[in-house]
Amino acid sequence: MIRVAIVGTGGIAHAHMEGLLTFPERCRVVALCDIYEEKAKAFREEFHLDCAVFDSHGKMLESGIPIDLVHVCTPPYVHAQIAIDAMNRGCNTLVEKPMATCLEECDAMLEAEERNHVVMACIAQNRFRNAVWKLKKVADSGLTGKICMAGVDSLWWRGHCYYDLWWRGTWEKEGGGPTLNHAVHHIDMLNWIEGKLPEEVMAILTNVMHDNSEVEDLSLACMRYGDGSVAQVTSSVVHHGEEQGIVLQCADAKISVPWQVRAEVSQSNGFPREGGNRELTEKIEAFYASLPDLRYEGHTGEIDDVLTALEQKKRPLITGVDGRKTVELISAIYKAGCLKQSVRLPLQKDDEYYRFAGILEHAVHFYKKTASVENFENERITLGNYR
Repeated sequence: MIRVAIVGTGGIAHAHMEGLLTFPERCRVVALCDIYEEKAKAFREEFHLDCAVFDSHGKMLESGIPIDLVHVCTPPYVHAQIAIDAMNRGCNTLVEKPMATCLEECDAMLEAEERNHVVMACIAQNRFRNAVWKLKKVADSGLTGKICMAGVDSLWWRGHCYYDLWWRGTWEKEGGGPTLNHAVHHIDMLNWIEGKLPEEVMAILTNVMHDNSEVEDLSLACMRYGDGSVAQVTSSVVHHGEEQGIVLQCADAKISVPWQVRAEVSQSNGFPREGGNRELTEKIEAFYASLPDLRYEGHTGEIDDVLTALEQKKRPLITGVDGRKTVELISAIYKAGCLKQSVRLPLQKDDEYYRFAGILEHAVHFYKKTASVENFENERITLGNYR
């Protein structure tokens, strides 16, 4: 039985709790922690838990309660410290996205993992969507040829009051806008499917709808890989409909989420033949149809993977190394957007954007946040819309 603690009992913690409750014979929540203790107590009552409640993760770790796995579900600016403190106590950790606010913090987390001989996993639950999982399998099959261009849409919509929450909309606490906190899922997905980071990044950052936020609410990034292929990522909280997806334009066919396949074939004049390459299309469709569904999706799927990794003493699918790659690409997007210049990867340790202090020093403040609220009502949150 894996003994679990959850630090941070806001909206996303509910997705973690629902996943954990799917496996009552494998794990049990023994502690909850939130700087607002009443929130943690309400969370305990909502899920009918028999566990201790704390108002600081330090008190929780010092309590003597045996803990095997700590779920870090707090705002990004404290992910690193909480995870490192937990790992220094011998606890495995599962850290919500983004892994941290900068590469320096990521490297400190990875060092703590190695030094303490524990496991750190990072949330990127989109890999555990059937459509995304199967897209990766098709891309890896070789049927479509090499990826030439990837188009990623991380399109969300958030009302003006979304950034009224005290820590949101500030570079210091949230670490950025939708590029870091929403598109993080899709950038991880892109890195996973590509199997590599790009070599060059260009980006535009703007804020067009949230004048109560310092950070961007929309960004456009273009990337070039070593083989000459490219990718484009749109990160937004201004798109009505919240329709997310990815399109892979490969050498021999296009595949996408939501699922679609198209394969052209040339006439003698170079123009596409009507009807396309039906033989290849049918072959790809048959391969896609043969892929079994995942048993669990979303957070539940990833929690199942992490529990299995701990039970079998192996690595989870999404490790701290994966989380670091995502933060590196996001840091490059912010550097390119803030400095309005092309940025080369990898980012080195002497790069100002390696450190959070450097990011804060150069960050573009679109507006000044002048008022805030401490907490929202416990209302529904959205975790993605692939149609």
